[in-house]
Formats: sequence, C-alpha cells, structure tokens
Amino acid sequence: MAEMRTEEETVQAIKDWWKKNGSSLLIGVGAALAIVFGWQAWQNHQMQQRTEAASQFAELINAYSDESDENRADTVAYVAENLREEYSDSAFAIYGMLMLARQQVMDQGDPEGAIESLTWAQEKAGESGALALVIRNRLARAQFSAKQYEDALATIEGTDNTGSFGAIFTELKGDILLAQGNREGAREAYLAAREMNQQGRSGILELKLSDLGVEEGA
Repeated sequence: MAEMRTEEETVQAIKDWWKKNGSSLLIGVGAALAIVFGWQAWQNHQMQQRTEAASQFAELINAYSDESDENRADTVAYVAENLREEYSDSAFAIYGMLMLARQQVMDQGDPEGAIESLTWAQEKAGESGALALVIRNRLARAQFSAKQYEDALATIEGTDNTGSFGAIFTELKGDILLAQGNREGAREAYLAAREMNQQGRSGILELKLSDLGVEEGA
C-alpha cells in the first residue's frame, strides 16, 4: 500500500508540475524547433539564391561574348539589370554591373550610363580590396570620358590605399589635368607615375612625357 501511495503521489506531482510548466515548456520547444527549421529554410533559400544568381551570370557572360548576336547589347543590359534588382547582395550583381558598364563605354559610347552602373557597384563593393580599386579605376575613366573632370579627380583621389593601382591612378590624373589644360600638373603626375611603375617604363607614358617636353632619360 505504501508503494502504491508513493507512485500515486509521484504521478500527481508530475501532473501538478505539468500544469504549472507544461505550456511554457511546449512554447520553448516550439520556439527552438522554429529557430532550427527557420535557419535551415533560410540557408536553403540563400543557396538557391546563389545558384540562380550564378546561372544568370553565366548567361550574361555568354551573351557578352557572343558578338554575332544582334541582340547582344539588349540581352546584356537585361540580365545585368535583373541581377541588380533580384540579387543585389550578390557579388554576381556587382560583376554584372562591371560588364554592363564596359559595354556602355566601349560598345555604346554611353559613359554617363556606365557612371551610373559603376557608382552602384562601388556602393555595394565597399572601399576595401582589389575589386574596389578596379571599380574606382573604371568609374574615374568613365567620368573622364564624359568630361566630368573634377568628379574623375575626386574618384581617383578618394582613397589612400591605392595598392598596385598607384601608378595607374597617377597617370590617369595626368591625363585629366592635361585635358583641363594644366600641362605642368600633368607633367608632374606623369613623372610620379613613372617612378611608381613597378613594371618598368611604359612606352605610352613616355610618349605622353615626350609631348610635354620631357626626354626619356630625364
């Protein structure tokens, strides 16, 4: 009898505890399951997004490379814009804008359009890393082509960490200053670029200096 009473008391104690704590326990378990399955669903969604973005970027490369396609420019613009709208947080969207900007400048003579594409890419890429420098270089060149000289100078002078792009930026600065009629400033920039060039002297740069009256051995 004593054993039965003990079992009954144990069962009753469990019932009482469940009445008091069961709801909160179920809520906690439910929340934990929601977090786990929600995280898995989010990961699966992210993987699907990356896969779809990669697929569209491959389509973009194919379209850009097919010079025989009469609709090449429209296809590149459409796919690149879709990457920007649908996968804006993906690196594929940034590279898509780079390809679109190249087409806008090289094939369509539209540096203003390229400036818009590259400005978006710059905002997404941030200020660190080689990609940021590539974008900055192309943006400055598009601004230069559009005769937005002050903007182009601000772009190339907007970072202290130029890395291996130091000579490239400095030579471009000389081009911009020369276009503005500042021959002395251009000369100084070209000479500085010559000193910074780790690949040895550039034939094109030497021609620029020669046009400004600087001998090759100077």
